[in-house]
Amino acid sequence: MRLPSIVIAAAFIAGTWSARAAQLPLPQPIEIPAGATVLHAQLFKPIGVGPFPAVIALHGCGGLGGRSEPVLVRYRDWAEQLLEEGKAVLFPDSYGSRELGPQCHVKIRRITARRERVADILAARQWLMQQSWVAHNRISLLGWANGANALLWAVRPQLWLHHAEPDFRSAVAFYPDCRLSSRLGWSARVPTLVLIGANDDVSSPPACRQMVEGAHGRSALTRIVVYPRAYHDFDRPNLPLENTDGGDPEKGHVGTDAEARADSQRRVAEWLAR
Repeated sequence: MRLPSIVIAAAFIAGTWSARAAQLPLPQPIEIPAGATVLHAQLFKPIGVGPFPAVIALHGCGGLGGRSEPVLVRYRDWAEQLLEEGKAVLFPDSYGSRELGPQCHVKIRRITARRERVADILAARQWLMQQSWVAHNRISLLGWANGANALLWAVRPQLWLHHAEPDFRSAVAFYPDCRLSSRLGWSARVPTLVLIGANDDVSSPPACRQMVEGAHGRSALTRIVVYPRAYHDFDRPNLPLENTDGGDPEKGHVGTDAEARADSQRRVAEWLAR
């Protein structure tokens, strides 16, 4: 029986990904003091003494890990790509650190992108600044969905009034919910790239476009890429398009878009190399 070419291609990609993963360092559990909270995190660090550029990577509302894995495949996939480029990747676990599970369908969230998750970002940055193997002037941000929302708050000019230099080098936000930021007249103090699918019915592509275009002339460099056929979670590996059955605000379609995924990988590498 001859297998369809798409099945063969998927098997090849999966085999290649598994082989690549087996050759890369495993994540290291890290504990970071963060006020009254001990922030648990997972660190992917290149082999060697550095100094290495570093990325603070911010999980979405589903959380960082699962029952049997500290870092979900979707985030490990990105960590391994960044590791191959010589970057360290630090994943703060905003929910697990507070003994919370996924927050996607929780109507009243105890952990907000605007407050607690921004505090986690600053604590993670402070920890990285204390590490001799980190290139302190090359710490960037990368976030997905709710983590991207936190990123948008963290790069606003108002946040950095009382913090020491150097600032974050750059930031990349995957499919954030831009509706509130757009209404508040968002701008960024560091170069920020927004990546979202035109068919994203979980977030709001028009609001993200309005947010980014509104920041021109009063902001650091901001760019948005809207992928014409992509949905929410387009960068996840091997996720068939499906309609989630959760409640507001996450109900909508999610699924891989191979073309958008490949282009986003290229763009993230270029943006973080700035």
